[in-house]
Amino acid sequence: MPLLDFQDVSFINDGKTILKNLSFVVEAGDYISIIGPSGSGKSTLLRLCSHLISPTGGNIFYKGVNMNKYVPTELRKSIAYCSQLPYLFGNNVKENLDFPFSVRKMPFNEGRVKELFSLFNIPFTFLNADVQNLSGGEKQRISLVRTLLFLPEVLLLDEVTSALDAENTRMVLNAIFTLNRNGITILWITHNPEQSKKYANKILTLEAGEMKSLEVLK
Repeated sequence: MPLLDFQDVSFINDGKTILKNLSFVVEAGDYISIIGPSGSGKSTLLRLCSHLISPTGGNIFYKGVNMNKYVPTELRKSIAYCSQLPYLFGNNVKENLDFPFSVRKMPFNEGRVKELFSLFNIPFTFLNADVQNLSGGEKQRISLVRTLLFLPEVLLLDEVTSALDAENTRMVLNAIFTLNRNGITILWITHNPEQSKKYANKILTLEAGEMKSLEVLK
């Protein structure tokens, strides 16, 4: 059974067709690079995968069950979305990292935070940093840490290295690849041709809201 199954999925917003008649499956353990021109519907596709929006046509199944049958907040514990423009709330970094624990009614796990800070080369002193004083790249890495405090089954990444320098980009790419090798399914939007092929086993190409191809690499 596929992990995610798109069956003739379309999305129309304000009379404009963003995605049209998408049909494909995502298998457990896939690493799918999603490519295509700006405006081709890539980010909308990830929002559909995480149940942030619902199709206006067709159906999406997660583990064989129509996604509309799931409670969205519960589903997002298994399907995690990290956007291109990271959103940090509150006053400091700790408030953001405490949130995934609080929604699960669990105590803050400082050890897990330290582990991820080390993975993404973030000094632990950043825990009390004012979110307004962080650079775009720092916000993106904090957003990744927040997403990964509890490992999802499916990780959706929307241009998450766009604000990072070369060194931090390599670090994030290696970390995501390791997660995939440990069983996490990855859907990754990128405009970088080298990134799209380096780790992925499939490349999904969108053009004008339609699926042009789904290429199997390995």
